[in-house]
Amino acid sequence: QVRVTESGGGSVQAGGSLRLSCTAPGLTSNGCGLAWYRQSAGKVREYISSYSSVGSTYYADSVKGRFTISIDKAGDTVYLYMNSLQPEDTAMYSCKTIGLGWPCASGAMGQGTQVTVNS
Repeated sequence: QVRVTESGGGSVQAGGSLRLSCTAPGLTSNGCGLAWYRQSAGKVREYISSYSSVGSTYYADSVKGRFTISIDKAGDTVYLYMNSLQPEDTAMYSCKTIGLGWPCASGAMGQGTQVTVNS
């Protein structure tokens, strides 16, 4: 199983930026992609962005143009650069591996990292 660990959350003012990290040792060596999700209080978990095993990137409409997903050269850490943050971006952000078969499809969500955007 590829275990993931999120970090980089914090509290920022509206219009600010943050960079989230999802460390996943073995991510690319196992042929996995990775997806980011977020969940705010009282709402269902929302898909945010993903990086496929072949390097394609995808974004939800709610973050397109503001968030950028990328992977480090070692292939074990996926970043989520978040710009022009708004109060509605406040949520717990989590990541998990994606892809076909084991271990990609069976990855568990990490503990998450909290992002709070103040107006």
